[in-house]
Formats: sequence, C-alpha cells, structure tokens
Amino acid sequence: MLRFLARWLFFGCVALPLRAQPLDSAAIVGTYRLIAERIIQEATRDSFAYRRLAELCDRFGPRFSGTENLERAIDWILEQMRADGLENVRGEPVSVPRWVRGRESIEMLEPRYRQLPMLGLGGSIGTPPEGITAEVLVVGSFEELRRRASEAQGKIVLFNVPFTTYGETVRYRTQGAIEAARFGAVASLIRSVTPFSMQTPHTGSMSYDPGVPRIPHAAITVEDAELIARLQARGERVRLRLRMEARTLPDTLSRNVIAELVGREKPDEVVVLGGHIDSWDVGQGAMDDAGGCVAAWEAVRLLKNLGLRPRRTIRVVLWTNEENGLRGATAYAARHNPDQHVLAIESDAGVFRPLGFGFSGSEEAYKLVRAIGTLLDPIGAGRITRGGGGADIGPLMRRGVPGMGLVVDGTRYFWYHHTEADTVDKLDPGELNLCVAAMAVMAYVVADLPEPLPR
Repeated sequence: MLRFLARWLFFGCVALPLRAQPLDSAAIVGTYRLIAERIIQEATRDSFAYRRLAELCDRFGPRFSGTENLERAIDWILEQMRADGLENVRGEPVSVPRWVRGRESIEMLEPRYRQLPMLGLGGSIGTPPEGITAEVLVVGSFEELRRRASEAQGKIVLFNVPFTTYGETVRYRTQGAIEAARFGAVASLIRSVTPFSMQTPHTGSMSYDPGVPRIPHAAITVEDAELIARLQARGERVRLRLRMEARTLPDTLSRNVIAELVGREKPDEVVVLGGHIDSWDVGQGAMDDAGGCVAAWEAVRLLKNLGLRPRRTIRVVLWTNEENGLRGATAYAARHNPDQHVLAIESDAGVFRPLGFGFSGSEEAYKLVRAIGTLLDPIGAGRITRGGGGADIGPLMRRGVPGMGLVVDGTRYFWYHHTEADTVDKLDPGELNLCVAAMAVMAYVVADLPEPLPR
C-alpha cells in the first residue's frame, strides 16, 4: 500500500495544474524537477520512437521536395498523429520547387579509365545528351582560381577544398559554379563537403548568378578529388566526361505537418518545436532530418500520454522543403502570428547524444532557460549556450521570436550528411530517446511558466 501511495504521489500529483510562481530560476527548478524526472523516465522507457523512425524511413525512403515519396510520408504521419490523439492535426499547403536529378555519371578518360562516384548538386542544370568532355583544372580555393584564371577557359574546374567547418567549406558547393563560370569553365566539381569518406559523394544545394553563365555542378568523393589532384601535381593530363540529366520542373504543392497539445490556460500562446520532413533524394534522410521530426513529434505525444497539459499550446511542426528552398519555413512564418510564439525549438543536427541547446533571445530569457537546462543535467543535456536556432525557425526568429537549436554530439554528422549513407542504422535508440526527453522537458516547462519568456 505504501509503495502504491508513493507511486501515486509521484505520477499523479505532479500532473495537476501548478500554482503560478514568479519567473525565478530557483523556483523553476524546484517546481519542475519531479515533472522533468517523470518525462525523462517515460522517454527512456522503451524504443517506440526508434521503431517509428525506422518505419518512416524504411517505408518511404528519401523524401525530396516535389516527390510522391514525400507526400505519401506526410499522409502517413498525419494519420499516425491523429491515431496518437494529438489535436488540430493538419497539413498546411506550401508551393515547393521541383528539381529532378535524372541519370548522371562521371568517367575519367585520361590518364586511365575510372568511373567516379558522383552526385549532381541540387538546382544544377544538366549537360548536353552527349555530356561534357574536358580537361580538369584542380584548385584549392577561390583565390587560387582567380590567380589561375587564364587556365580555366574550356576546363572542368575541380575545387579540392578540405573540410574545416561546414559554414566555411560549403561555400564551394553553393558558389563554385558561379566562380568557375566567371573564368570560362564548362563545368565545375567539388570535393564533397565532409571530413570523412568511404567513397561516398555528398549532394546539397547550389546557386547561380543571373549575370554569369550557368554550368553543370556536381560533387565527387574525397578520395577521387585527392586522386585527381595528385595526378595533376605530377604533370599528368586528366580528362573527364560528365553526363547529367538534371532539370528543374514547375513548382508543385507540398505541406507543412502540424499537430498540437492545446494549452489549458493560454491556448493562443505557442511553443513550437520540430524539424524538416523533406530530405535529399538519396539515402533515407534518417539523420537529416527524420530523426529531428520524430523526436519533436514523440516529445508532444509523450506529454499528451502523461497527462501533462501546459498553460500554453505546444505545437509540433514538420516543415517541408528545407533542403532546397525553405518554402515551408517562410510559408509558416507568413501564416502564423510571430507575436503568439513564445519560443521556437528546432532539431536539425542529427539525433545523436544530446548535450543541451543553443539559445537566441534576451538576457532575461537566457537566464530562465539556463535554469530549465539544469533539469536535464542528469542525462548530460543541460548545457545552454548563447546563439542557437535553425533554418526553419529562422523566419520566426527574424521577427523577434526567441529561438533554440538542440545541440548534439556532432562528431559523425557530416560523415553521412546528404549521402546514400544517411540511413536509420546510423542512429542509436537510446540517444534518440534522450533527444526526445530534452525537447519534451524544455518545451513543457517553457510552455507552462506563469509568464512567457521575456523578449
């Protein structure tokens, strides 16, 4: 009987509406510690989240904008969210771009024959049907290309740039075709943006400049970029034949996925959390970003099942078209009043072991979320640092909404990012559960505070 009573006090009483308290760090920790422990215990109880993630990835595969895979996955998610008992489940329409890869290949013709693993970069034009055959010019930077501009005419320029940080190295993916075309290149290639490779090319978005001719742009592996660089350094002539059927079709419709746990006192005030449901057209998009979507979805489902209904509404959003357009993010921000949003939380860095959150907002709000972070110290996810957010919550943040990004151990993230290797087996059920716990605790406490986070 005593054991039953203790269990009732822990699992029953803490779910009751809480007495309003001042926005004080010590009071927050004292008020919500037992609830946080309960959420963590429930989140780490089984592997339901991982099984759901695996079913999503295995059933639908890659979910690229404009594809049937994506829309069928969205239909399934909406059906599952309704079955979960979540509220106001809906898909909000978004017009998205439609880029089609088609068949593609790169062959090294000289000094010896080799078929090179490759991936065209999103938004690239294709080649003529017969392909483009040309000698390669290897450069290690935009500066080197400018110094050797006279050598680029009629060549395929290869940017063999080692990975330093994503923000620094990705410039060669997004801007490489523009810079190579300025000096008369007929096509451009990049060494894949990754610190580690097992002959895996990485795709991603690229750009064109209206004032510069458009040329095909693709990624090859680290190993082959290094091979070609070594050959050129020895004075050997390297000739490639590039074939790409890439093309851009008219825009089509997709949807942002939305479901809610409606607030008990202030339903019009919203804490939003989520990730992006689209992926590139390779692999399964498990890490980028089905895992982030499932973690946010599971956080809200878990709170609903525990009977933890906060003062404000918690809304899970699975944004569409993050990878090659951000149309879902901009449509959401245009449709929903940012003044009603108390906090926006995004998970788009993989669902590896969580370390905490990066936060962007006022100093007063930062002190409060740091206090909430201490509730996650038992699982090693309590570190709250300055500066954080995400691409999909960016439009909300630019309109004054405080933003948060889940921070995880990113050691292996860019090994698999935008590749055929982004599959569900790279993720660990226990680490996914900890991400669920971190997002659920943070979202619940912020949504239940007596007053919204100060801006």
